[in-house]
Amino acid sequence: MNPLLLLPLLLLSAPAAFAQTQPNAETEAVQQTVRQFFEGMRRGDSAAVRATLAPGAVFHTITTGPAAVHPESPAALLRAVGTPHPEVWDERITFEKVLIDANLASVWTPYEFYLGSTFSHCGYNSFQLVKLADGWRIAHVIDTRRKEKCK
Repeated sequence: MNPLLLLPLLLLSAPAAFAQTQPNAETEAVQQTVRQFFEGMRRGDSAAVRATLAPGAVFHTITTGPAAVHPESPAALLRAVGTPHPEVWDERITFEKVLIDANLASVWTPYEFYLGSTFSHCGYNSFQLVKLADGWRIAHVIDTRRKEKCK
């Protein structure tokens, strides 16, 4: 095949390849909601955390040895976040995976949690978000927690 005929095909496919590697606006909006959740925790601002939650949000934690699923109260978390505490609650996350279909998003984030500058525990968060009239909101969070074998 003539190399000159391949050039237009390569040029036409380049924008599509570039677009797939760049986060889109919806992915950014989903990540921003999760970032706001943790920024509210860092600031001790329960109103900021509450603003990221969908009505009826559900929290769970999976414990190790024997594995069990424990429900956690979003209201209790909001009270704890808003109650003054001596150390900053600093959950450091990275976005490993964001999946979106219509008004549903799933976010997978490894994390390390620090009380001030002291390491507390680590694990993975799985967030389920819904896109409501006022934007992406967290409907469900489930996480693992451990003290070793982080990342």
